[in-house]
Amino acid sequence: MTASLRALLADLSRQLGDPGMDAALLGEGNTSARMQEAMLIKASGATLASAEPDDFVRLELSAALALLDDPQAGDAEVDALFSHVTTHEGRRPSVESLLHVVLYEATDAQVIAHSHPTSVTALLCSQSAERLVDGALFPDQIVVLGAHPLLVPYVDPGIELARHARLQVADHITRWGEAPRVIYLRNHGMFALGSTASEVLGMTAMAQKCARAIIAASSAGGLVFMPPDEVARIDSRPDEKYRRALLSSDRRDSTREHRPRIEEER
Repeated sequence: MTASLRALLADLSRQLGDPGMDAALLGEGNTSARMQEAMLIKASGATLASAEPDDFVRLELSAALALLDDPQAGDAEVDALFSHVTTHEGRRPSVESLLHVVLYEATDAQVIAHSHPTSVTALLCSQSAERLVDGALFPDQIVVLGAHPLLVPYVDPGIELARHARLQVADHITRWGEAPRVIYLRNHGMFALGSTASEVLGMTAMAQKCARAIIAASSAGGLVFMPPDEVARIDSRPDEKYRRALLSSDRRDSTREHRPRIEEER
């Protein structure tokens, strides 16, 4: 099963890093998948566009969460943990691994894709970053990305960003009653949280489309968001929930075998 999950992540990574996606260059971005009490995540220095199955390392969630829970833990303790992983796995985990850990702790995500789509990053590096989370422009945006994406201020990647995002995700769940499907990081990039590799790939593409639409509409007289009540209706309609479930499914995706609770809910 670990071998098939590695193969799945390598395939997802290569698609995410394909120049046609315009989502990652060189060593940008990373992908991961949950595997019971651990996760597989891209090794530091590996390139998405040329990822191979052995470019992913196993990281125990409990060990990483123990660091996040320890207020005295900092960069030195993270380095010690990652060095320990390197000893066993032969490669060092991505610097952003702790944020993946936080998201697996707080959500039902089975696969996470972190990337830097050009149009999304352009907005995140502008004074209009809030436009990505202020409302929805069209129904499919809601179906694919959810009604309430989260925008996180810039924090230096690593343990401090993971701790800050942990608090913001918890606040988001309290406010909206559910976890965000997409998380935008100012001056950085985005995280897509899904059930399958195909789902997070589609979410990344949709976020890129939304960013382009925001930029184009802003230059064509201004944005017109959908009314909030219509956004809520699309987000909760049974037929749209069914369509969302179809978009998230992929019989070829072996992560389905790692998510019994999600299958039971459906």
